[in-house]
Amino acid sequence: MKQLVRSQGFGAIIGVVVMLVVFSLIDFSGWWTAQTIANVTQFTAILSFVAMGQALVIMTKEIDLSVGSVYGLAGVAFITLEPSFGVPASLVIALSMAAFVGLLQALPVVKGHLPSMIVTLGGLFAVRGIIYVWTGGSVHNFSADARIHPLTRLFGGELFGVEAAIFWLVVVAAVLWATPFGNRLLATGGNRESAESRGVRTDRVKICAFVLCSLLAGFAGILTLCNQPQTHVTLGENMELEAISAAVIGGCLLTGGRGSIIGAVLGALIVVSFRYELIALGAPSSWYVTFVGVVLIVAVIFNQKLARFLGHSV
Repeated sequence: MKQLVRSQGFGAIIGVVVMLVVFSLIDFSGWWTAQTIANVTQFTAILSFVAMGQALVIMTKEIDLSVGSVYGLAGVAFITLEPSFGVPASLVIALSMAAFVGLLQALPVVKGHLPSMIVTLGGLFAVRGIIYVWTGGSVHNFSADARIHPLTRLFGGELFGVEAAIFWLVVVAAVLWATPFGNRLLATGGNRESAESRGVRTDRVKICAFVLCSLLAGFAGILTLCNQPQTHVTLGENMELEAISAAVIGGCLLTGGRGSIIGAVLGALIVVSFRYELIALGAPSSWYVTFVGVVLIVAVIFNQKLARFLGHSV
């Protein structure tokens, strides 16, 4: 995916620089602290997995509104199945469930030619309903043995002095960046007929994008639960909106054919950073929702103008 990072995350880089300058001017002592930076990077890493998956789907000119629910489902499955199957098996089952949801949604979109927004909106409600029924609205925790299991420690806590989520983000982002799959995503979303004429199996590319999107969301849920092993029915609620915002801020065009893995990570950094800074400044929580909406609109306008400037059709 080297081609994805050449210019398509440029807007997000500008956004990060402007954000850091503004935060330094208005709250230098509060922003540049070890605790703030640790919290921001930890939650940025979690949101980045969901945002990267969302970016893969958006590149193909589709969208996935179910990722927040899939994030919650994988986390709930991981915690609740552990007493019966153990940590390794419950982890595999949880990830398999996430991937299956992605496949289940991809088929009617790709083979049935149904709008992805409608299909995944249905998936959002269906999966969230499963979470409510499964948990009965109660809170579930890991057992003491599960908390100290090597796999739990591998995906939670710290690895080599670095937060595990950040370590895994670097690994996964590097793998996505190094594969040629990104070129097929961009070709599929940019001009499907042209891509097919060049031998790109666009249906397969879209199905893989949906499966990877759900898998990344599920993996993010597992990372979260390994670090904070306690479930609740609202786990991942509204995360799909943050993920879409991060992907768009990072350079994805909703018209497809343009996007960036690194841009999605930078977009997640911007979204999470503003959340923490608004909290630090004592602003009402509603201001954060307002910010996400305003920045999303600005990012769409900026990305379209940038794409036109670079000679891309939008």
